[in-house]
Amino acid sequence: MTDTLPRPSAIEPVSFKLYDGDFEAFSKALGDSFKRYGFAVISDYDLEQPKIDAAIDSAKRFFALPEETKRQYVVGKGGQRGYIPFGIETAKDADHFDLKEFWHMGRDLPEGHRYNAVMPANVWPAETPDFHEKIAWLYGALDRMGVKVLQAIAHYLNLPRHQFDDAVEYGNSVLRLLHYPPIPEHATGVRAGAHGDINAITLLLGAEEGGLEVKDRDGQWLPINPPPGCLVCNIGDMLERATNNVLPSTIHQVVNPPPERRGVPRYSTPFFLHFAPDYEIKTLPGCATPENPDRYPQSITADDFLMQRLREIKLL
Repeated sequence: MTDTLPRPSAIEPVSFKLYDGDFEAFSKALGDSFKRYGFAVISDYDLEQPKIDAAIDSAKRFFALPEETKRQYVVGKGGQRGYIPFGIETAKDADHFDLKEFWHMGRDLPEGHRYNAVMPANVWPAETPDFHEKIAWLYGALDRMGVKVLQAIAHYLNLPRHQFDDAVEYGNSVLRLLHYPPIPEHATGVRAGAHGDINAITLLLGAEEGGLEVKDRDGQWLPINPPPGCLVCNIGDMLERATNNVLPSTIHQVVNPPPERRGVPRYSTPFFLHFAPDYEIKTLPGCATPENPDRYPQSITADDFLMQRLREIKLL
């Protein structure tokens, strides 16, 4: 499968300036986009672009290291931290693994924290000395942005604005640094097979190379090629469940490039914002109605949900 020439993004950006200037308008525009597509695009974000660029440059230097060096950092269960080599992660029900390698950074917890048993410590590559500082900054910046997006979602659902603040303060959130290598002419598989995200919401800085597509209600694949300086956000399976499918977790994929771009690698940095491990995922107030009966009468903890899904994608 290959992509065609780049097409404009199907989703109109929402300006982050509205967060402080007109929160009601920001919440409605963002929520309407999530309800329609499961995705939204945020422009004019207040993240420092030079620091973003520095973090991505540091990630590129790590991925350029020899394979045997990178494999020293394969640690932990389910690929929750460190390096995950090429040829491991496989989209649910897919026949072939994704054409990618990646690195995971998770939340740094205080010593003796009750979540230490299920949220392993981070590891850092010695070969790229600035990696820790720059990647940790990006994690924190996207973590804070994610809280603001969740505030807009809560307001859109007629819930208290800070409904989710405590639920994600010590959430098992993960920053993924992704490297999709150049594609051989007769490669089997795609860069990222069709899938839904496990977590609450995902925040994705625009990639240098295109390829991200979202499956619309009619089965058509829509391109998501946001303008520079934009952030793509999408609803994950956990929040879809908590909202009783009011906000959908939409299937998406990263298709292979056209022939003239096969030799160009692709890098991206999705931030998977998770609830705390013991957060009880259950239908939120107002999300079950006579027209939309409760699909999920049985609750499940965020950690149990995560472990179930990691097994499905072959990371456990």
